[in-house]
Amino acid sequence: MQPFCSRAPTGRPTGPCPGHALSVVGCTMVGMARTALDSFSPATRGWFSGAFSAPTAAQEGAWKAIGEGSDVLVVAPTGSGKTLAAFLAALDRLASTPPPAEAKKRCRVLYVSPLKALAVDVERNLRSPLTGIRQESVRLGLPEPEVRVGIRSGDTPPAERRSLVTRPPDILITTPESLFLMLTSSAREALVGVETVILDEVHAVAGTKRGAHLAVSLERLDELLPRPARRIGLSATVRPVDEVARYLSPQRRVEIVQPVSGKEFDLSVVVPVEDLGELGGSPASDTGAGVAEKPSIWPHVEERIADLVQAHRSTIVFANSRRLAERLCNRLNEIAYERATGAPMPEDGPPAEIMAQSGAARGAPPLLARAHHGSVSKEQRALVEEDLKAGRLPAVVATSSLELGIDMGAVDLVVQVESPPSVASGLQRVGRAGHQVGAVSTGVVFPKYRGDLVQAAVVIERMRSGSIESLRIPSNPLDVLAQQLVAMVALDSWQSDDLLALVRRAAPFASLPESAFTAVLDMLAGRYPSDAFAELRPRVVWDRVAGTVTGRPGAQRLAVTSGGTIPDRGLFGVFLAGADPKKGGGRVGELDEEMVYESRIGDVFTLGTTSWRIEDITRDRVLVSPAPGVPGRLPFWKGDQLGRPLELGRAVGAFLREVGGLSPEDGRLRL
Repeated sequence: MQPFCSRAPTGRPTGPCPGHALSVVGCTMVGMARTALDSFSPATRGWFSGAFSAPTAAQEGAWKAIGEGSDVLVVAPTGSGKTLAAFLAALDRLASTPPPAEAKKRCRVLYVSPLKALAVDVERNLRSPLTGIRQESVRLGLPEPEVRVGIRSGDTPPAERRSLVTRPPDILITTPESLFLMLTSSAREALVGVETVILDEVHAVAGTKRGAHLAVSLERLDELLPRPARRIGLSATVRPVDEVARYLSPQRRVEIVQPVSGKEFDLSVVVPVEDLGELGGSPASDTGAGVAEKPSIWPHVEERIADLVQAHRSTIVFANSRRLAERLCNRLNEIAYERATGAPMPEDGPPAEIMAQSGAARGAPPLLARAHHGSVSKEQRALVEEDLKAGRLPAVVATSSLELGIDMGAVDLVVQVESPPSVASGLQRVGRAGHQVGAVSTGVVFPKYRGDLVQAAVVIERMRSGSIESLRIPSNPLDVLAQQLVAMVALDSWQSDDLLALVRRAAPFASLPESAFTAVLDMLAGRYPSDAFAELRPRVVWDRVAGTVTGRPGAQRLAVTSGGTIPDRGLFGVFLAGADPKKGGGRVGELDEEMVYESRIGDVFTLGTTSWRIEDITRDRVLVSPAPGVPGRLPFWKGDQLGRPLELGRAVGAFLREVGGLSPEDGRLRL
């Protein structure tokens, strides 16, 4: 039986299927498995049949759509096999066809991930099918394929980056920012053979300026190629799907694969005290200094989380800030130490004066939990991910760094401290538990105060009904346009009309007025509206007679050092004393500049559940040495809290108005 197909409008009427995206919904398994798997080579088919009982509905629909040659968007909940659905067809082609004779054209598959941790996880997960297909080929007497995989991200050492250019891998895994950097340097020569682009977690970027930046980078990539690369997008449940399809490929037909979701969630909100009104109600009540006027909820939350962690195999505890993640992780380890030894942690006092928002850690060994967030070094994050994935680590306290798509097969419980920042984020986070196909994802939410409890109730209710926030592609972000224009003309001379045509091919700039484009070019060329901007240096040369645009000296350096939409937060890098950061080693993490300002040489602080002693402080770095088991200060970061989407805010307001208009008895029933 073939899947039911329906047509739905996606946006601009271009391509062989004007104004429509093909949607594959409700895919059935009857009679399709044989058809889908028969399109693969014997080695790939043999490996998959031995490793899995049957393809999932998402895989069935994706393989059929990929076989028809169109761009594909796979929309399915976490744990449905989306990544393998996109990669297996590409792996099969790479394994069954010889590599190009020209080494620079060897990279034929480009995978773009919004998270470095997700990129590393995908590279790790590709080892199994690659090894399996290779062994199956040998068993069948077929030529043994050699498929190389490489990673290019901000964590990649310079030597490996150079190697990726001289010896491109068959599959390159990268991030949006690293793709931009490659396109703005000689490294772009390593991308001239790309045939397939896989965009993972596309819903996480499509509605942001970062997504607009990536959309233009993809059009720049297509400009390098003899023919545009096929695009395969992978997305969790998103709304509206047509908008994401338009973002993925506005110029060509997009086949949407959206099987009926059978994902089950077991969600609960836990308040570990009788009455939240009797406790300190401030959201900032977790400060380590001073004594609260009212009893704190934190001892109750910490003890309950420790109970849950010890009752499960592997747990991810999500916090909404790095500061809270470090503090909670430290307390969980102190509780585990006290329970294991039957004695409280020694009260030696902190080695440095506790100032501002710093708390004190008492040097508890990481018996129960480790911290995982963006300010921990990549080596530490990779170690934590490996231990969690293998089930060797009881718990990880993480921020959104573990939210998207990362396969943690051993995790059977997710704990969320404070309400999830959005419905979509809540589904992603809880989906880390029971990540296998058909497994139930279990999540527990601990609100901090009464207002947090209201938002938690609304988010959980909307998670159960699938009412995620709608996504809207940003329209014509001119700051992104200016970045990309400088980057494009830094290496080549362009006709202004060609620049405008390329930018308009990206969905966020499809309606870009020529007047706005001209105004941005005027600004970049030094034509400012008043003398107040006279000190700003022009970045490009625009010959209005010939219509050519060329970068000025220094334009490339400006583009690669200032590219992207992730703001520079002014953080201090933390490095091991005596290590050479230029060789890619010795990085411990990063600290907020205010905490560094309050620190002195000899102070001890904790980062990633490890204690470090400050040996020196330079203008942009903190040099440290290990101080295992020594009590120290807990770090903090400014501006770390996540915002609340407008749609969720309106839902919370509607809920409060609804409950406020009910009688006390009806209100209790509604709650």
